[in-house]
Amino acid sequence: MNIALIIAGGIGERMKQALPKQFISIYDKPIIIYTLEKFQESRLIDIIAVVCLSGWEEVLKAYAKQFNITKLRHIIPPGKVGQESIKNGIYELAKHYPLESNVLVHDAIRPNVTEEIILKCLEVTNLKGNAIVCLPCQEAMLETTNSIDSMSSYPRDKLKRTQTPQGFKLSFILDLHKEASSKGITNSIASCTLATELGHKVYITKGCETNIKLTTLEDIEIFKALLKKEVR
Repeated sequence: MNIALIIAGGIGERMKQALPKQFISIYDKPIIIYTLEKFQESRLIDIIAVVCLSGWEEVLKAYAKQFNITKLRHIIPPGKVGQESIKNGIYELAKHYPLESNVLVHDAIRPNVTEEIILKCLEVTNLKGNAIVCLPCQEAMLETTNSIDSMSSYPRDKLKRTQTPQGFKLSFILDLHKEASSKGITNSIASCTLATELGHKVYITKGCETNIKLTTLEDIEIFKALLKKEVR
């Protein structure tokens, strides 16, 4: 069983728009639907679950019906922070599906994920128990404590830029969140950082530069350009 857990619980403050960013429409289609369509169309994904911003559940259901997202089975309440939203999703999935299932945790605002990325993430998850989609760091990396100046750098070959999906066996990520709760860890940046904070090794799989996360208006313009390129 392969499950896509889409995290759509944020309001997108950095976008500075009236709508939550996952519900902003681009060419008459909400961003979240572009994302859901990638998993709907994937031959590898059996079930889609969405952790949805409170008050937007019925909107999501209507869009899912309009755009024929038939794999959507669960709409789950969010938490106060991202870690809690993911935990809510994982706990709900554990009520319904075998613990040996694969769960791909994915940002609702990362709508350009590819079938190849999904495939490679699932392959490594099946082999190693988890898989984190990553890119190499191409730029020179400076260290700073004040965001104003720097007197040191960090070797870029030791760094990876993480993306989503991040794949886990359901049993593994369920145990992660239980352990985090017992240790008072409540606001880890991502599932991969939660795993490493708790002393677990994570495994890297290849991402793509076009698998962008839409956090600013500039990102939306880039996504529009990618959509136009696909149409051509």
